[in-house]
Amino acid sequence: MNETHRHTTHSDIIKRLKRAEGHLRSVTEMIEAGRGCLEVAQQLHAVEKAIGQAKKTLIQDHLDHCLEDIVGPLSHKKRQTVDEFKEITKYL
Repeated sequence: MNETHRHTTHSDIIKRLKRAEGHLRSVTEMIEAGRGCLEVAQQLHAVEKAIGQAKKTLIQDHLDHCLEDIVGPLSHKKRQTVDEFKEITKYL
């Protein structure tokens, strides 16, 4: 598993994670400065959502590309099952 594995969305995911990293650092500073819990919780929620969106994008991209490469051509019925699987993962 040492081969390079890249998708077009990876650069966007990296940008999102770097923003979340900076945001998390500022949340740590907020706690150290004694900022209010509500404000800190709101900012932590924003960091959590950003990371969750990065994860979702990565998983969806993987399914859209890597799964398709392995599965290949399928009958209509099997294609429906794969498409349904990809659709349900959006709720993770």
